[in-house]
Amino acid sequence: MSPSPRRSGTRPRPTAPRAAVLAAVLVLAGVAAAGCTRTVTVTSTPAAAPASAPAATTPPPAPPATTEPATAAAGNTGLQVIDSSAAQNGLNGTGGTVTGAAVQQAPPVWVQLSAVQSPRLGAHLIDINESTLYRFDKDTAQPSASNCVDACATQWPPVTVEEGGNVYLAGVDPKAVGAISRPDGRIQLTVGGWPVYRFAQDTQPGDTKGQGVGGTWFAVGPTGEKARP
Repeated sequence: MSPSPRRSGTRPRPTAPRAAVLAAVLVLAGVAAAGCTRTVTVTSTPAAAPASAPAATTPPPAPPATTEPATAAAGNTGLQVIDSSAAQNGLNGTGGTVTGAAVQQAPPVWVQLSAVQSPRLGAHLIDINESTLYRFDKDTAQPSASNCVDACATQWPPVTVEEGGNVYLAGVDPKAVGAISRPDGRIQLTVGGWPVYRFAQDTQPGDTKGQGVGGTWFAVGPTGEKARP
């Protein structure tokens, strides 16, 4: 009688179908992680007074906005910050965001912040229309507060969104995004605590005419820093 074959100690490799299933699971897991959503609570900002006006008595500013999941205060539905682009969520158009000197009659229902690279500015943010976004040195990040109002806000329109709206991101950390309530009640986005704006004279996609204006206006980087090449 011939001896029976000896069993090998090695385990058989997964068959092709099983390997394909494992790969598909990994891909789906990556897609699910990319669509993470956070709730941002909108904080208040003190009204900016003219330089010649007497100091106004206002309550202490609220703490900076947080992107951790939280229950918004009464009357404040907050914002949803979504870690994927508008297109990845099946949206087309601009959400209502205008360009250049056009007046934002009503806040957009959604906005998008995207991080891009350019030889002049390095990494910086743009909106859904590819308008460069800026920060103002006379604002504050801790606490988040805007000191650009009236004529300033006409030249430098704040990036606003309707209450309860969505903020879509491309290359931006959701934890860096917050929001404040401006003196006129509009909700303005912040990045790294800094309120963000457009420049009315940037009329074409990719324009950066606001960079360095007055030595106080600079393109904003993905975490709120001043963009530098």
